[in-house]
Amino acid sequence: MLTKDECKTALPKRLLTLTGASLEEASAADKYAALASLVRDYIGQSWVDTTRRYDNQRQKQVYYFSIEFLPGRLLDTNLRNLDIREVWREALAELGIDYTELTNAEQDAGLGNGGLGRLAACFLDSLASLGLPGHGCGIRYTYGLFEQAIVDGMQVEKPDTWLKELNIWEYRKAGKAVLVKFGPPLGGVKAVPYDIPVIGFDNRTVNTLRLWSAEVRDGFNVNYSSFGPDDYRKLLEYKSWVESISQILYPDDRYEEGRQLRLVQEYFLVSAGLQSIVRHIKRKQGPDLSHLADQIAIHINDTHPALAIPELMRILMDEEGLGWDKAWDITTHTISYTNHTVLPEALEKWPVGQIQSLLPRIYEIIHEINERFCAQLWQRYPGDWGRIAAMAVIGDCFVKMAHLAIVGSHSVNGVAELHSQILQSDLFSRFYQHTPQKFNNKTNGITHRRWLLSANPGLAGLITDTIGPGWLQRPNDLEKLLPFAADTAFQQKLAAVKQERKEALANYIFNKYRLALDPHSLFDVQVKRIHAYKRQLLNALRIMELYQRLKANPGLDILPRTFIFAGKAAPGYYLAKKIIQLIVTLSKQINNDTAIQDKLKVIFLENYNVSLAERIIPAADISEQISTAGKEASGTGNMKFMMNGAITVGTLDGANVEIREAVGDENIVIFGLTAGETAACYQTGRCNPLTIYNQDERVRNCVNQLIDGSLPVFGDEFRPLYDYLLHPGGAFLELQDFAAYLEAQTRIDRLFHDNPARWQAAATNIARSGRFSSDRTITEYANGIWHIHP
Repeated sequence: MLTKDECKTALPKRLLTLTGASLEEASAADKYAALASLVRDYIGQSWVDTTRRYDNQRQKQVYYFSIEFLPGRLLDTNLRNLDIREVWREALAELGIDYTELTNAEQDAGLGNGGLGRLAACFLDSLASLGLPGHGCGIRYTYGLFEQAIVDGMQVEKPDTWLKELNIWEYRKAGKAVLVKFGPPLGGVKAVPYDIPVIGFDNRTVNTLRLWSAEVRDGFNVNYSSFGPDDYRKLLEYKSWVESISQILYPDDRYEEGRQLRLVQEYFLVSAGLQSIVRHIKRKQGPDLSHLADQIAIHINDTHPALAIPELMRILMDEEGLGWDKAWDITTHTISYTNHTVLPEALEKWPVGQIQSLLPRIYEIIHEINERFCAQLWQRYPGDWGRIAAMAVIGDCFVKMAHLAIVGSHSVNGVAELHSQILQSDLFSRFYQHTPQKFNNKTNGITHRRWLLSANPGLAGLITDTIGPGWLQRPNDLEKLLPFAADTAFQQKLAAVKQERKEALANYIFNKYRLALDPHSLFDVQVKRIHAYKRQLLNALRIMELYQRLKANPGLDILPRTFIFAGKAAPGYYLAKKIIQLIVTLSKQINNDTAIQDKLKVIFLENYNVSLAERIIPAADISEQISTAGKEASGTGNMKFMMNGAITVGTLDGANVEIREAVGDENIVIFGLTAGETAACYQTGRCNPLTIYNQDERVRNCVNQLIDGSLPVFGDEFRPLYDYLLHPGGAFLELQDFAAYLEAQTRIDRLFHDNPARWQAAATNIARSGRFSSDRTITEYANGIWHIHP
């Protein structure tokens, strides 16, 4: 077992080796790198042993393909999972090093954007912590998405240079590179893997997150002496194109070049990953791939990796010599698919011509898949051309990636009960009627080890002191807190923990933004990607209405509130950027108005990422989960807030439905149209917002403020939001749900005025959050889809 004295001796030596600096001279970043390097050494043997154990026992392994992974900072997590965090904290303290300052020196990995990437990271954590043989497969983005800054009230995107310093956790495996081939004139690209260890919690299991980086292929020799100007230009264009493949997450799809690069990235990911996996299987288990589906499972996280289906077919037929029928049987029994969206614009489809020119062999295989599938449909539904056209993989000159994913996999799952019902009854209803056995639900989950144990150590300590440490391994044990939910002494301790986290967040905000917040006010939080369907705009309208009431009556008896927003808008998403601008404008107007006696504050926090989420979520009193019912597949932020004792104000959307089932109506505030009512509203055309605007004076006053000069902006800055809200299509029903949302805020006010009821509700939410652990989700995937075992 590692001792404190060994730590105190090892760190200065490693620091000197890495940086040539003493403890006194070194920066926090230098000390972080030294400690992380020592932890790497500690991981190595367990990593080798885990891989050897999987291979020797010929265990079936799952490979989770995702365009995003958002693991957050890894030093604290790795120390915790290795069970050496406390000894290192003590050693560092005796060396005069602040542990928090050191861990904060680590950069967040720029490998994702939002919930999709955070979910993938949670799943990897649970796979390793449950001792399950499962690995991640993604792209090593040089710049990530973007770093968000707010300049003159508006979002500005800057490069996310997360790799400008050495990523201490990755191991470059140049000897395991593969060649990914594209159509002429692009040719081949070398894909080089970078492996990151994924450490299980206190179980000596170390799985792998493999990230692929694009490099100029081997053998690309140049005779510079005979080069002319055109040759130099072509060479530079080729090198630039290769480097662009793994440069940035989600290239801007407003332009043809950006759309093509996205397609290139998606094929690069699946081709590199599958070639590597097949090579490993052949080396360890022999050349016969006829039982591949018994040896591995390939899971595609949303449609971005859907080209894994034709790529696996290509490998099996062209490189392994199998016939179509055998290759198709293997492929469909190996691959499974998770759908993450019901929004039509998010269901990927690619122009036929684009795939034909970029990936000619892959298109041939997709075309054959479509032909055979349509023939099968014709046999079962003769003459039903409408059904066949609606289900075809290729239609209207596009390849429909969700259809390809369904046809080429043995399992299709949604990520919340409501979402899965919508897939089966609406979005993919014909596919469900055709092969109902493929469809199932796997409600998302979060890793309680990061989002409670690491993010909120005070609360984790209180839980352990109250019910023991078993919840760390068995998150359902959190239910043992229920008998304490009404206990006054426990409530007081819970309130003290929450207050400490609020004060810490308030200090962070003051130091960064020079805005003084009242930590005794209600922290009302909506942090997530900025999108119209998530309805940050509805929240902003509610703030405008409350502010106007306070202006008219400064003595209004309300609990002071601090509204906290964070989230990124896609660079090309004009409306979302306008919503950010509105929130920032409201913050300037409200925060500087002394007439309202500091009863309201509004803050938009820049550059939302995992580390910032870990500051915000434990401090939240109220969790705003207000998407239009039927539009959010699941949500995982709602689970993180719940686990940290925040009360949800939400619609019956995504996993909110299951949270309500878990905690009961008295411990959540639900409002608004249901998914069925929303669908009916759209279908019947009865959702004209002008009707609401004309009937409800509160709506009219708030919407008019966008254009009547009430806001401190020049000209018609918010006319686009005004037009959006009043468009006859009904937008995302912000105005239809406005009155219900205000009534929900009245209900949450009543709950928070009743102190015992408030803390009983918070404790109940924590106690019932165990079912939303990703350990439960991954166990369901392992047993029901992948058929892998610890």
